[in-house]
Amino acid sequence: MATDENKRWNATRLPDLTGRTAVVTGANSGIGLTASDALTRAGAHVVFAVRDLDRGRTAAATLTGSTEVRRLDLADLSSVREFADAWQGRPLDLLINNAGVMMLPQRRTRDGFEMQFGTNHLGHFALTNLLLPYVTDRVVTVSSSAHRWGGATIRFDDLDLNTDYTPRGAYAQSKLANLLFTLELQRRLTEAGSRVRALAAHPGYAATNLQSHAGSPAARAFMRLGNRFLAQDDRAGALPTLYAATADLPGASYVGPDGTAEMRGGPTLVGRTAAASDPEVARRLWTVSEELTKVTFPAVPAAL
Repeated sequence: MATDENKRWNATRLPDLTGRTAVVTGANSGIGLTASDALTRAGAHVVFAVRDLDRGRTAAATLTGSTEVRRLDLADLSSVREFADAWQGRPLDLLINNAGVMMLPQRRTRDGFEMQFGTNHLGHFALTNLLLPYVTDRVVTVSSSAHRWGGATIRFDDLDLNTDYTPRGAYAQSKLANLLFTLELQRRLTEAGSRVRALAAHPGYAATNLQSHAGSPAARAFMRLGNRFLAQDDRAGALPTLYAATADLPGASYVGPDGTAEMRGGPTLVGRTAAASDPEVARRLWTVSEELTKVTFPAVPAAL
């Protein structure tokens, strides 16, 4: 008799993706690598969009499917433009905005933005809009339950948190921005008559190397313990992303684990805070993001 565990969606239920192309940012490690592995096993060609080409090639070589490696530094908008310019009109079925940084000491991107907001949100915002004319199916952006931390809001008066910076607060703001970006992207796609869908996902508490970059030694030690005793592995952590990337879900859906506090379990549709569901804030964030990146929503093909 099948158990609830057996019934849960897993990577063996991916559809045949032969002939489809996916770009995965941060594909060289963690859930990015695990998701890429599952996609290639299902037949997709996966482009590793990574900051370090050597690490990307080493990681790609561990997979048996079709891959290629291209350089992308999300903390440098010139690198984002170079990646997009090199795409040269090739159809792109799936864009997975997976890469991210977490709870760093106060730092700046090459363009002068707070590192977590600049990398996790602005870099992916620019990349998505520059590649969007070529996307044929969907955009999946990886957020986090951290968007709930401390009643997170978008600090429009101080996006870089210069007057009140904490690694935790900056990370929460960036993950909230991911959800608002998805909400407004879907609204614009629908208004344009496009069949492309924008979705978001979060991995729950997954043991990856993301947590190892926290600025505080105490935070790193706490996360090591959490990874050992509480977290699910990166394969389970990748399932919400894979589900959002391939299941027949409405645009603007948010996928996460179905277990207690969404920390672990099989992928399912999950809720978000009121702050992450506010269409007016989403529009305002989009406008500000266009101003900061100098990248705007492009003309996209309407659905036939």
